[in-house]
Amino acid sequence: MPVNVIYKTRATASGGGRDGHTRSEDGTIDLDLVVPKEMGGPGGTGANPEKLFAAGYSACFLGAMRAVSAKVGFKVPADATVDAEIGFGPRSEGGYGITADLTITLPGLSKEDARKLVDTAHEVCPYSNATRGNVEVGLTVA
Repeated sequence: MPVNVIYKTRATASGGGRDGHTRSEDGTIDLDLVVPKEMGGPGGTGANPEKLFAAGYSACFLGAMRAVSAKVGFKVPADATVDAEIGFGPRSEGGYGITADLTITLPGLSKEDARKLVDTAHEVCPYSNATRGNVEVGLTVA
């Protein structure tokens, strides 16, 4: 499916990949990367691709809810949050995969209204569209 691209950005990884460095072209992201102990690395201070994915997906999903709020007929509360938990591990088919579990908190909305908002946002969020059919995504309304 073609995409009418309205924005592009670029980041470059260097060093050892998961134990290297990443920097966006404009320098707003400039991070050391470290392999977590759970994955056989040294752990410690630093980011990793899963942390970056969690940050991006949670922010994007919150934005998607705000974008569809008029369509569903109510505003996203100012104190709404999206918590993204990203899992990493071997796939039964070989190679590695990720999972994504989003926990959405929408204070002041009924469970029914919150679910409607979350389901509608899941249909338009770019991260949800990119992962659909490829990554197991759980959506929990807190």
